[in-house]
Amino acid sequence: MQLIVAVDREWGIGKQNDLLFSLKGDMDFFRRTTTGKTVVLGERTLLSFPGGRPLKNRRHLVMTLDPAFTAPAGVTLCHSTAELFACLAPLPTTDDVFVIGGATIYKLLLPYCDTALVTKVAATGGAEVFFPNLDELPNWSVAETGETLTEGGLSYTFTTYRNASPLPFE
Repeated sequence: MQLIVAVDREWGIGKQNDLLFSLKGDMDFFRRTTTGKTVVLGERTLLSFPGGRPLKNRRHLVMTLDPAFTAPAGVTLCHSTAELFACLAPLPTTDDVFVIGGATIYKLLLPYCDTALVTKVAATGGAEVFFPNLDELPNWSVAETGETLTEGGLSYTFTTYRNASPLPFE
């Protein structure tokens, strides 16, 4: 399982249930990377999408602890990691599964991910929620760093991290 996230200099990821930055290059990368794949997200992240509807051409597994939460068509609800892992079990590989947020879901599933695709934005976005700093976690290391791109006065890089010992799904 992989995750995909955009962070600011302080590893911030969001503010008022929205992204910190709107970068076309990052959005295009997200779209190319996750289209046709399974995405795992929290209910608040789903609600932050236009109309609270799932993204096109992806299978959505939404984690929620709220038994009253109802999801739109095309979304599978999971109320625990056990339910999530049961939904993933039939897949031949979890290489095509991407955790896409929010902060609680990232923190919950980070130990199970083997790869993190991180867009690092060289700015501070006034974040209210944060992603764990992978540079400070002993199991995680940089595998690849792309060239620095600039858009709208913001510089950013696509960085791939690998987890040396992801937890097995249990």
